[in-house]
Amino acid sequence: MGGELEQDSKRDSKQDSKQDSKQQGLSFRQIARQSLRMTARDWRAGELTMLILALVLAVAALASVGFLGDRMRQGLERDARQMIAADFVVRADHPVDPAFAAEAVQLKLETATTAIFPSMISAGASGDSSSAPVARLAALKAVSPGYPLRGAVRIAPAANQPGTPATSIPAPGTVWADPALLDALKVPVGGTVRVGTRAFKVAAVITRELDRGFSFVSFSPRLMMRADELASTGLVTFGSRVTYRLLVAGPDPQVKQFATFARAKVDDGKLRGVALESLQDGQPQVRQTIDRASHFLTLVSLLTALLAAVAIAMASHRFARRHLDGCAAMRCLGVSQATLRSLFIGEFLAVGLLGSVAGVVLGFGGHLVLLDWLGTLVDVELPPPSVWPALQGIATGLVLLLGFAVPPLLPLTRVPPVHVIRRELGDAGRVAWIAYGVGVLLFAGLLVLAAGEWKLGGIVAGGFAGGLIVFGGIARIALWAAARFVRSERVGAGVGWRYALASLERRSGASALQITALGIGLMCLLLIAMTRSDLIAGWRQSTPPDAPNQFLIDIQPDQRASVTDYLKQHGQADATLSPMVRGRLIAVNGKPVSPDNYEKADAKRLVDREFNLSYTTQLPSDNRVVGGDWYGTNGRAQVSIEEGLAKTINVKLGDTLRFDVAGMQVEGPVTSLRKVDWNSFKVNFFVLMPPPSISDLPATFITSFHLPPGQQGLIDGLINKYPSVTAIDIAPILAQIQRVLEQVIGAVQFLFIFTLAAGVLVLYAALAGTRDERVHESALLRALGASHKQVRSVQTAEFVAVGALSGLMAALGAQGIGWVLASRVFEFHIDFNPWLVPAGIAAGVVCSGVGGWMSLRRVLSRPALQSLRDA
Repeated sequence: MGGELEQDSKRDSKQDSKQDSKQQGLSFRQIARQSLRMTARDWRAGELTMLILALVLAVAALASVGFLGDRMRQGLERDARQMIAADFVVRADHPVDPAFAAEAVQLKLETATTAIFPSMISAGASGDSSSAPVARLAALKAVSPGYPLRGAVRIAPAANQPGTPATSIPAPGTVWADPALLDALKVPVGGTVRVGTRAFKVAAVITRELDRGFSFVSFSPRLMMRADELASTGLVTFGSRVTYRLLVAGPDPQVKQFATFARAKVDDGKLRGVALESLQDGQPQVRQTIDRASHFLTLVSLLTALLAAVAIAMASHRFARRHLDGCAAMRCLGVSQATLRSLFIGEFLAVGLLGSVAGVVLGFGGHLVLLDWLGTLVDVELPPPSVWPALQGIATGLVLLLGFAVPPLLPLTRVPPVHVIRRELGDAGRVAWIAYGVGVLLFAGLLVLAAGEWKLGGIVAGGFAGGLIVFGGIARIALWAAARFVRSERVGAGVGWRYALASLERRSGASALQITALGIGLMCLLLIAMTRSDLIAGWRQSTPPDAPNQFLIDIQPDQRASVTDYLKQHGQADATLSPMVRGRLIAVNGKPVSPDNYEKADAKRLVDREFNLSYTTQLPSDNRVVGGDWYGTNGRAQVSIEEGLAKTINVKLGDTLRFDVAGMQVEGPVTSLRKVDWNSFKVNFFVLMPPPSISDLPATFITSFHLPPGQQGLIDGLINKYPSVTAIDIAPILAQIQRVLEQVIGAVQFLFIFTLAAGVLVLYAALAGTRDERVHESALLRALGASHKQVRSVQTAEFVAVGALSGLMAALGAQGIGWVLASRVFEFHIDFNPWLVPAGIAAGVVCSGVGGWMSLRRVLSRPALQSLRDA
């Protein structure tokens, strides 16, 4: 009988193919009308609910990040000139060569200059002994007339008042200051502050300065003054660390000519310590901060889209099986394969457009919430979004549906009428596999487009595909091994376990797909739980609350003992003064070093500046040797270098480095590479050497310590006693890091709502995917005389097996991904969580058990015949 049916099936398929070639089928309008009718009918029957929900979640997650990224990119492009206060900038650690300004004047370009450096600013009654002077470190900025050439500095007549654009630079004898500096000095607008040897009147409060930057010095409060009054302060002397900038602005052709001249002059190798900034490099720190936050949010959105793809594929498989009889009946009525294919594609196009548009609308609202979470990280008014994120969202939805939903439906169009008896889908054929391939490739392309780069999108897409293959392979092997194990006579497995595992093995393809989908969904949910606890806790703990927040620099050798005693007397006994030697790298393995030898901007910048060298025999507590051997008490000239710097400037173990320190040269081979925990905020150095090598060279001392709130008097007393010492308060930097951290975490957790919902959909789809088969098997067992208890034991064993295996893989996968994120992306350490494995297994068993019970609870209470008919 089976062979005859098979022959009939093949004969019917051949006849159908011939008829399809002859039939013209329905017109486009008729197909569209019928597709809409089918869509409405399936919507009312609840057949499309899961598909549309998964589609809306995927598009909403991608669109929310897309809208946010689009607006930030537009804002950066719009404000690029304001962020460097010019069209082009020449920056140097010494006065800018006059040839640059002369060339700008010849090209009829506007110019202005700035000089920026840290300086102690003091206030207090100079002639009143009852009022001790108070000093604070400020980022002093001296500007020439015309500054800024692009944008405007906003000032206010008092703190906590709205700012207005300034029309000029500070008047002679006056300065502008940040509110934080005035508050620390207890000076109101109109009061007096002392800058070096001169007193200045505070004329206004700075409320906004777009070209400020995010360098170490720039985190200090700003004090702005006139450049022509800088010399009278006596602050700039030989050896002062000042950053000079020449600002240039004008028509684009002339700016491009000047840029060509500037690059040629810098590239000729005669200028050291000179860097160029254009619109593309303006404020790279801002761009990097926003890019990092955007990439992390993009990762979450891509994860949501991938989960939605799994849910859509599984829901489509179930949709296809539930429409088997209807399609076979339509084939009996003479409907061709091409017409059936057109009807289903039309229905899913309608569903795709509906779900995609809804997802774009939800994503637009979501990006507003993300902007609110990010807060001051996006501290400018952004332009409205373009239409591209919406179009990209709709395209993503259609590709998701056509790539993952339509291929499972194509076998329906090849169902011969005889298959109504056999209840089997038709052969998918090459068309379905081609559709799968095209859909996956298009979806991978959209992931790369959404990620904004090949690396991020490729890793996410490739990693997810690899996870599916690994989970699917493990599931098949585990089912095969478990079934063989329980069949062994030496194993006293009950009938329920034997039948359950045999049933899972019998439909191994569907069972492996279900376990894989359930495992992927659980893994994402467990990863969310890890991110909300271990990962975020590790991120926060990477900068501990008792991290040093005060740095003392420029401590002279003859002040070392007395400053140490002063700190011990004031409760800072652990503060250790470290020697700091300023040296410039001039040669590697005897070959002169030049920025032209390197391609990366970081490498060019590093070799074009002085390094902070130090000497010690003890490896610092927050340093770890990752290559070579620590030199210890060996006094031979040698170098221990930080591994990140070594990678950037292409230095390896055994290379010989030569440094110039105040005209004297010192060199030694690299004998060790160190990994430094910069998040500790302790004093650390790129280069360490044995004391005999550089201890006789000119040096100052530096230290750091944690100063609790309310003890600022310690710093004031120290500065009054040792005026040459500079105190750097990095508490604002730590506060800024914490604010950014909390804002990004809040945004990520909000976006995880979409991921969580997509994960729940995957769990539901995975459990519902084989519901019909389970109902049919359970009803058949009851019809063959199995008791309620026996049927229930089979169901329980199957759910436990599926859930435990899914949960185990999910827990191990989540732990591995969490470790990779912590170590490779966030660069901190998290410990293996032993509770995650049992938690994952328990979650899998509970999800599988609850879902299975909800889908099969009616089988035991209904007559077996009725269940068989419904199944």
